[in-house]
Amino acid sequence: MTALLELVNVSLSGPRGDRLRSISLSVFEGERIALLGQSGAGKSTLLAIANGSLRSEQGEVRWCGASIRSMPRRKRREIGMLWQDLLLVEELSVGQNVNSGALGRHNLIWGLANLLFNVDQSACKHCLQQAGLDADLIERGLIDAPIRQLSGGQRQRVALARLLRQQPQLILADEPIANLDPAIASDLLDHLLNRSPEGPLNCGAKAIVISLHQPELVHRFDRVIGLQDGELVMDQPSDQLTVADLSRLYEAG
Repeated sequence: MTALLELVNVSLSGPRGDRLRSISLSVFEGERIALLGQSGAGKSTLLAIANGSLRSEQGEVRWCGASIRSMPRRKRREIGMLWQDLLLVEELSVGQNVNSGALGRHNLIWGLANLLFNVDQSACKHCLQQAGLDADLIERGLIDAPIRQLSGGQRQRVALARLLRQQPQLILADEPIANLDPAIASDLLDHLLNRSPEGPLNCGAKAIVISLHQPELVHRFDRVIGLQDGELVMDQPSDQLTVADLSRLYEAG
């Protein structure tokens, strides 16, 4: 089986030592992967290298068999990223932020039009509903609301809606449920994993990798990858993971 994403001997050094050390792993279609490790273990760095926004010093990243470095921007947008700080534009409306996920599929004129007013409102509403925002709230004008008026949970869902608007083949998410109330975090994770009680997202993504600080949630995933001090120390099915495995992963380095 051909991997969607491959990291081959990826290394990157930092001011305080290695951030990643000879990481090799593959992500296959249909996988829901949890990425675990202490703060500073290298999770965010690994995801940034995997989506091409950060270059490794050694090794190679391949997307569908081809090197991501020589890949055109449009092709790289098949990998969607949900950043920990969301990267929403405060000066733009909800709809404009959601539409920014589709910039790679449209020309400059469409992009300029999106800066002037909300284009493709029906597509925006659909993605916002898929991300779990209340339909009545959407119909009452959420699309035109500025981002700065939203709660933390609503911002998370707008960022997810933007990701769905991108229509990625692979979703990478960096601590998407950090600092959220448990109920909101659980619901958002259900939506990300296409396991919402209201039905699947139908976003077209073939696989997903989510970094977490909540190891108690790994039962929702198929596979668990663990990093410790920039090294890959765990890669196994979630149903084989033991308490002892997690304890070793979170031991002080």
